[in-house]
Amino acid sequence: MAQEANVQGLPARRDCQPGSAAVKTTSTIDCPPMNNPDSKTKPLPSKPLAFLWHYMGIRPWRFAGLMSLIIGGALCAVAVQYGMKLLVDAMAGGDREHGKVWFSLGLLIGLIVIENILWRLGGWLGCRTVVASCADIRVDLFKYLTGHSMRYFNEHSAGSLGNRISALGNASGMVYGGLIWKIVPPIVDFLGAVIVLLSVDQRMALALIGFVLVVAALITGFGIRGRDKHQQFAAQAARVGGELVDAVSNVWTIKAFSARDRESERLAREISHEAHAQRHSWMYLEKVRVIHDICLSLMAGSMLVWAINMWLAGNVTTGDVVMVSALTFRILHGSRDLALALVDSTQQIGAIADTLRIINQPHSLDDPEVGLTLEEGRIDFEDIHFSYRGRREVFKDFSLHIPAGQKVGIVGPSGAGKSTLISLIQRLDDVQGGRILIDGQDIRGVSQDSLREKIAVVPQETALFNRTILENIRYGRPDATDEQVYEAARHAFCDGFIRELPSGYETLVGERGVMLSGGQRQRLGLARAFLKDAPILILDEATSALDTEAETEIQAALSQLMQGRTVLAVAHRLSTLSCFDHIVVLHQGRIVEYGQPHELRRRGGVFETLWRLQAEGFNQEPGERMKRTKKTPGSVSSLGCDTE
Repeated sequence: MAQEANVQGLPARRDCQPGSAAVKTTSTIDCPPMNNPDSKTKPLPSKPLAFLWHYMGIRPWRFAGLMSLIIGGALCAVAVQYGMKLLVDAMAGGDREHGKVWFSLGLLIGLIVIENILWRLGGWLGCRTVVASCADIRVDLFKYLTGHSMRYFNEHSAGSLGNRISALGNASGMVYGGLIWKIVPPIVDFLGAVIVLLSVDQRMALALIGFVLVVAALITGFGIRGRDKHQQFAAQAARVGGELVDAVSNVWTIKAFSARDRESERLAREISHEAHAQRHSWMYLEKVRVIHDICLSLMAGSMLVWAINMWLAGNVTTGDVVMVSALTFRILHGSRDLALALVDSTQQIGAIADTLRIINQPHSLDDPEVGLTLEEGRIDFEDIHFSYRGRREVFKDFSLHIPAGQKVGIVGPSGAGKSTLISLIQRLDDVQGGRILIDGQDIRGVSQDSLREKIAVVPQETALFNRTILENIRYGRPDATDEQVYEAARHAFCDGFIRELPSGYETLVGERGVMLSGGQRQRLGLARAFLKDAPILILDEATSALDTEAETEIQAALSQLMQGRTVLAVAHRLSTLSCFDHIVVLHQGRIVEYGQPHELRRRGGVFETLWRLQAEGFNQEPGERMKRTKKTPGSVSSLGCDTE
């Protein structure tokens, strides 16, 4: 049986009395990750054709109506050729029957008018149907993408993922458009031509069927064989897009290190690889087109020679020859469009498959329907295990109890697990063993949104959208009124500088807030937290970008914000934690010290050493400070702790 070990004289118990926190380092049986079959987040179809069919099924009547209009228009186009035959035969007749001529002409014009009406109606309906479906695809892909864990985003380029979503939407539109306007009409033309040719000569109809089947088999075979080339081109194009976004977003670094030439050369290499892949894909298409043109030229020439020989033999009329000629050339051009559309669709389907392979991976985090019921805000870490892929274990048998309403500060060296602990509470990733409870509820058993709705986070680097200041603050609570936003800004001491801006709260902050200083961005992050008014508050170096005077103001505001809330704060300035209930000192995923701030200072351990270094550091010369640090055995510096 695993034995419980005391840490710094604390009682090794999990069920602590209110007002205290318990720490336990025991070995228990790991809890496997939860796999909830009722999770509301389900993958989209993973196969390209099933994926496209899924979105056609969302608007079945629109697509059915669109197909009916296009098929009707194509049938009218074939009927026009038959109307031309009737007109030519009527005009070529020796009796010159005026009624027959005018009837044939009226029928021909009527068919042309109906054909144009059907095509225009198809264009109107197609515009609304295809565009709406592609918009749904991009929205659904973005929603599914954001359901991945943070580990997924750490392993994939943000720019590449964004480009893939846009490219997949465009590719889907091209496949839908190609199917409706370039694939279906030639097929209808072919079937209509077969029916019409049966009235001329059955052998001619059978020959047409044989020609088309041979050409279709060749084109399809070549299209399947070339899919890998198209997928390689799509993957490299997405990679280049990601590299461009990465370079542009880091343009300051490029300038600071005089790296314009280096980055241009690096981008040139990537674009060269993309161009190479594109040439392979393109030239493969050209080979297919050459084969298609040869086959269709043979077919058209043979059909025309055959029809003229039959006319010379007196077996068909002049109108029949004209109709066969018109149908042959229509099928010739239509089949060229069909072949190009099939090859292009194969290329686009390859791109869709490549994007689905990346984005449509199953989510590593289940997202059940059950919401989190928060009554107090108690947080428990029970024997958790966690490690990043391919790296050492961050936490092993880690336990910590945080009663509701307590303020707990977390300190320790870089790599001790502070940020990981904060991310696990928000369930940005899942533990591999043990469990994390909030008010006794395993956070893996509740929906991610309901969990994060109860948590307000003020990060060290506040990420802002390229939107107005008003929109960025309101992001903390979308239903908040303008006055509530202003009140939150006043609490965060940013109302003053906002109103001094030319456009005030309507000022656009630029990409990631580049139009504002670091301190101003951090104040907006604090305003978000004030506005969200969540029962659990996480502060990750929330005042690191503020000057001393501003920090004093913000600390007073934070003291009000923290009242009645469960607070976890990561801080290197230990003075900001002096009013906290407990301090947790982490080192390599273990709790090496724990207690109230004044208790830890009395013990003379790591926390006291760090406190003394920060308090006296500004009064010492750098050399003297280094000597003092080296002479302090077991000091925070020996653990690699940050002292700033």
